[in-house]
Amino acid sequence: MTHEETTPASRGTASEAFAALRAEFDAVLAADPEHAAQLAVYRDGRLEVDLWGGPAFDGSTLTGVLSSSKGAAFLVVALLVSRGELDVAREVRHYWPEFAAHGKGAITVHQLLNHQAGAIGVAGGFTPEELADDAAIAERLAGHPPYWHPGAAFGYHAVTVGALAGELVRRVSGLTLREAYERWMSGPLDVDFHLGLPEAEEPRLRSILPPRPAPPDPDALPEAPDSLGGIAGNRHHGAAPTVLHELPNSRLMRAGGQSSVAGVASARGLARLYAAAISGVDGGAPLLDPDTVRLAGSPHTTGHDLVLGMRRAHGLGFLLPGGHLPAGTFGHDGAGGSVAFAAPSAGIAFGYTRRRFAGGAAPEADRLAAAALRAAR
Repeated sequence: MTHEETTPASRGTASEAFAALRAEFDAVLAADPEHAAQLAVYRDGRLEVDLWGGPAFDGSTLTGVLSSSKGAAFLVVALLVSRGELDVAREVRHYWPEFAAHGKGAITVHQLLNHQAGAIGVAGGFTPEELADDAAIAERLAGHPPYWHPGAAFGYHAVTVGALAGELVRRVSGLTLREAYERWMSGPLDVDFHLGLPEAEEPRLRSILPPRPAPPDPDALPEAPDSLGGIAGNRHHGAAPTVLHELPNSRLMRAGGQSSVAGVASARGLARLYAAAISGVDGGAPLLDPDTVRLAGSPHTTGHDLVLGMRRAHGLGFLLPGGHLPAGTFGHDGAGGSVAFAAPSAGIAFGYTRRRFAGGAAPEADRLAAAALRAAR
């Protein structure tokens, strides 16, 4: 049974079991009349929550999801692992010989996906055209030395890990990442999450809004372009877009299917993709076998991230959240405020988008995710 009546804040539907989650979402929207967002939750492969609210947003609105894009790339890789076509313990050079240049020959697939390779960027940075092209990024990274001894540390490969994953997919399957994703996932499963937005879908797009001005921090130091963070963010190439919210707002970026930061989705699309991975949708089988689901939710790298300067954990590339979410949860958030994850033990797949740039995981996302998990008990 669902509630279809419009509330003062949210529109859409939510099953009775998720009424408390809807109330939480209503509170988020009511607190800021300018806040535009979507929320979707699948449980055991069924859409239980499909809500939205705010100016110029409806259930089918698309917006840039920045690093949540990486989750789609990692799911394509995970599908190859699940099929037995890709061995994460093997060296990358087994599949991609050129990558072995400059001392990178011992890097394993697992290390590459989990941000241990030191392939965060290239000297001088990527041009705007290169930054929009995963194949160009991969080619330049293959011929470039790493920024730290591979395997000795890890740091977030912010704009490169999707290209690295995509080149592995191409070497193994003969398909580009976008082709594989559309053929195996988004096409047959009707997933409204795009790595490469067709021009015909542009009318549904709402650009990410810049963050609201914040008070100046007198203790904040500007990040040097040649620091690890500057290199990973491509800030040492003056012509390339380096303001995060502008990346998926660029037609050049989102049209090309750049899989680290330029994906475009609705919350329905985010949640449906993860539901398909762990539970199956529309009566279909899950995309991933149980062993691969466990691998995705198991930490491979944990500790201090050299690029971000904070503690992080990754498994099969996916970001592993902590705190209120159960062990085995995997997914990826985006700096714009999007959040997408699967919690296999609860049968939950969660998707959240917002229009106003958040500068990381949205502050309200933890509340909404916790409410979704409580409803699933």
